[in-house]
Amino acid sequence: MDNFILNSYSKISNLNVSRETCNEFESLISMIQKKNQEINIISKKTYKKEAIRERHIIDSAQIIDFVDLNSNTTSDLGSGGGMPGLIVAIVMKKIKNSIKVKLYEKSYHKCVFLREVSKKLNLNTEIIQEDIFSLKNIETGTIMSRAFKPMPVILNLVNENFKKYKNIIFFMGSSGRKIFNETLQEWDLDYEEKKSLTSNDSFILNIKKIKKKIS
Repeated sequence: MDNFILNSYSKISNLNVSRETCNEFESLISMIQKKNQEINIISKKTYKKEAIRERHIIDSAQIIDFVDLNSNTTSDLGSGGGMPGLIVAIVMKKIKNSIKVKLYEKSYHKCVFLREVSKKLNLNTEIIQEDIFSLKNIETGTIMSRAFKPMPVILNLVNENFKKYKNIIFFMGSSGRKIFNETLQEWDLDYEEKKSLTSNDSFILNIKKIKKKIS
């Protein structure tokens, strides 16, 4: 592995990514590229290795500080191609944490892909091929949502379908500030935020408590 790739991952300064972990990230990138020829895992705009590394792997890995490491499980809603769930699972293996990453995805073909990656990289995951909106009384630690549904929809889902959880992590894109401000009109949120490592227009939200305002 060349120094360019290692330096790319050094952006995640809090993670101290090992060469072995970098190799697993690179294996994932190759699997994404191969699978993307069959089904739409990622956008064609971010198909090159450098783009996947920056836009998906590093972008996903930057939330590690917010993941509750004392829970038995963490949940990725609408996992799709496994970002951020697979990346979190790779990191959990690196730091020798036994937390199980639950990947909720209703697409059969994407679930096949998630299982293939999990098996090849020996990840502690559980792939749940269900419509997350049809499940009730869910218990987990951290909830992750990246490019799945609008923020208010996810908050309603958590409020109605989750019995127990620690926190919710949102990836907020270029229109994220407007969406967040609108969401605060309907919800009281106990949260912290940090600037994204991969985009000047994006930020990460870590929400500890939610309460819907009475209209």
